[in-house]
Amino acid sequence: MDLPRTRVGRSTSLRDPSDTRFTDSDKIEGAGSWEALEWTKIEPVSRSVPQGLQGFLLEAERVIVEGYGVVLVNTDEAGTLFVTNFRLLFLSDGSRNIIALGTIPLATIEKFNKIVMKLPAAPRQTDRSPSRRLLQVIGKDMRIIVFGFRPRTKQRRAVYDALLRCTKPLRIWDLYAFASGPSRFTNSDPKVRLLDEYFRLLGLSSYHASTRMIEDGSFTLSNELWRISSLNSSYTMCPTYPFALLIPRSVSDEELLQASTFRGRCRLPVITWCNRDTGAVLARSAQPLVGIMMNMRSNADEKLVAALCTQIFGSREQRRKLYIADARPRKNALANGAMGGGSESSSNYFQSEIVFFGIDNIHAMRESLVRLRDYLDTHGSASSDGMSSFLRHGGWTWGGGNLSSMSASVSTLGDSGWLIHVQSVLAGSAWIAARVALESASVLVHCSDGWDRTTQLVSLASLLLDPYYRTIKGFQALVEKDWLAFGHPFADRAGMPSLSGSGSMPFELSRQSSTGSFSSSPSRQASGSFTSQAPATSHTQNNYSPIFLQWVDCVSQLLRLYPLAFEFSSGFLVDLLDSILSCRFGNFLCNSEKERQQAGISDSCGCLWAYMADMRALNGGYHVHYNPFYEPSKHNGPLLPPAAALAPTVWPQFHLRWACPMESQAGELEAQCRNMSKRFTELQKAKEETDARVKETTATMESLAAELQNEKVISTSAKELASRASRESAAIKRALQSLGCKVHFSGDGDCTVGIESNPTEIPQKSVYFSSKEESAGTGVSNEKSELSVSVTVLADDVSNNPINRFCESLCPLHTREGGCRWPDAACAQFGSQFVGLKANFDAFDRLSIYDRYFQPE
Repeated sequence: MDLPRTRVGRSTSLRDPSDTRFTDSDKIEGAGSWEALEWTKIEPVSRSVPQGLQGFLLEAERVIVEGYGVVLVNTDEAGTLFVTNFRLLFLSDGSRNIIALGTIPLATIEKFNKIVMKLPAAPRQTDRSPSRRLLQVIGKDMRIIVFGFRPRTKQRRAVYDALLRCTKPLRIWDLYAFASGPSRFTNSDPKVRLLDEYFRLLGLSSYHASTRMIEDGSFTLSNELWRISSLNSSYTMCPTYPFALLIPRSVSDEELLQASTFRGRCRLPVITWCNRDTGAVLARSAQPLVGIMMNMRSNADEKLVAALCTQIFGSREQRRKLYIADARPRKNALANGAMGGGSESSSNYFQSEIVFFGIDNIHAMRESLVRLRDYLDTHGSASSDGMSSFLRHGGWTWGGGNLSSMSASVSTLGDSGWLIHVQSVLAGSAWIAARVALESASVLVHCSDGWDRTTQLVSLASLLLDPYYRTIKGFQALVEKDWLAFGHPFADRAGMPSLSGSGSMPFELSRQSSTGSFSSSPSRQASGSFTSQAPATSHTQNNYSPIFLQWVDCVSQLLRLYPLAFEFSSGFLVDLLDSILSCRFGNFLCNSEKERQQAGISDSCGCLWAYMADMRALNGGYHVHYNPFYEPSKHNGPLLPPAAALAPTVWPQFHLRWACPMESQAGELEAQCRNMSKRFTELQKAKEETDARVKETTATMESLAAELQNEKVISTSAKELASRASRESAAIKRALQSLGCKVHFSGDGDCTVGIESNPTEIPQKSVYFSSKEESAGTGVSNEKSELSVSVTVLADDVSNNPINRFCESLCPLHTREGGCRWPDAACAQFGSQFVGLKANFDAFDRLSIYDRYFQPE
């Protein structure tokens, strides 16, 4: 059963515990494993692919060849090497995790070759000295990997043959990007995104592009200065230009067709960026076809270029200046005249100035990167020969060797020329941005074909001019517009196949100038002699060149200079480069927009941008792609770095990550800041939740306080009622006692009254009173109080008794007819005017005295 996918860094066993065929003596562990292994005594071991490996494979990734007991020489670690249809995958025997250094996509492999290393013969040893079977893999991402195989197992031959078949497919449809399909990283139409960017530049953000708009051709919108042309919608005018072009409004499509014939590969001058506030534009093209005598002209081309220089806003007569920036050295531009090309003459273009930047061609850039890679591998802490630069020659000095090697190593880094080339691109782009921002001038940039150095300059200048391009969304729009839509040949520059067939040449196995082999460094020959088993060839026969990598390196230099100006981080740039070099997605396949449309890339392959957006969605705003120091308000205008600040350095996160892993952790500060920001946000959120709970508790307490106050008011009112009842009872008691009645109040509120007016007793009648008072004002019912009254009535003449008269005159229950509402009450006839019974008559009237309070006779 397949195990779940396991992340790198988590130890997961892939081997069946019952499998004991690979004994402890077969494993290569720790330092000195090369010497501990008896190479000539190990027999071939055949085994099936561990089923647990499925947890490490990507979608549609399948294993082609595997090799066991392989040693990663760089780190002296033993493991298992798998060749899949997407990558070389190295699993450690110890941790059973993927080793990042030994795992490289097949498309990222620049070259590979077999090497036999003969160890020095020991004293008194026969002529047959032991040898090591090595496979050297050189990547386009600055790493050189060396794998060691067991002798007499033929595993190296199997891996080598698999790499021959898979690293350089003859057809573009054999790439892994087509095998994996779009999956969940579906790709929307890049044409729609290009039109949306055009609408933004023209100030027509209210319009939104759609596929229907492209089909019916209704995207040809315009403003007062520029318009979108559909002349190249079928790619007949220029196959390497996009389907829609941004041009001056005053130029017709017929004039565009005429002007295209005067430029190399029909790449006529078109607008790539414009400033609506000033009217300045940034345009691009290929070299003019002026010929060897530099005397050929084109009226249509001159009119098109002049239309780029509109009148300065606020001035009726003064026109803005035009700079024509030729990215090549002057001598190279003149040499191109022999092949029909060349450069413009300022006398033919109104109010123009020609400037040469002196940037070298693609071949110089390729060789420069090779020298830089060799330098880092030689002087790195994890070199491909398995020896740190500190330990080489047995010394602990810097750079390996003696103290004088410090200056020699620095000189070697300078001799690579990579940083000089990066500085040239940075300086040219800063110069262009300054002319547009400070002078409101228009700049036309070109080189020979207009898709390498031209693309570097215009895209980097746009990045400096427009803050939108310094966001993640804007950076995507910039790359898709200037690099993809305008036909940078990614397939040729990456050495991959394309529809045009330029990338289908046989794969190079070795190249003397970029082998990166051990023999390239004399300091490595002390440990043995090396023999390469592949012929040396030259990369100058093809068009591979790290042009886009160099441009991203320039962006990283700007990010270092202006850490507050970019929304994305250096980690974002590294992941972007790795994804492009791996050819896992279809966005950067083929050489032009036309070829990608013909190959159906959008429908058949996954989208790199969707993949990276999905990565960022996992951690929200705290993903490694986001720059924790980004503050757009600090740099909401153009960036104009001075010349003194354009001194580049080695890009640690990319250049040093394989050769110097400890020193490449320049992003640790960003990670710590990101974690602190995340923690601060969590604490702030917790504080807001606590404040909300405090407010809720405070409101509850206030409500309880109000209820308590209400209870106090009710209690006070009840006390007042009780006091009033007590006073009334005392008044009744005093009144009855003044009449000679005996009144007794018990503790529970019962009252006994005895009345005597004559010594002669008559039969007594007991009267029992119970009264209940209700407080209508407060809504509170007082407890029932029972009044028990015992009355003794004498047998005197009742009718003549004064009390009768008192009853007849004062008793409220006495009727007009002379009767009484209590006929059997034997009513006590009080003879005193101070009786005060009226205080309780209202309560007596509400009682059913006859039914409940008077005893039967």
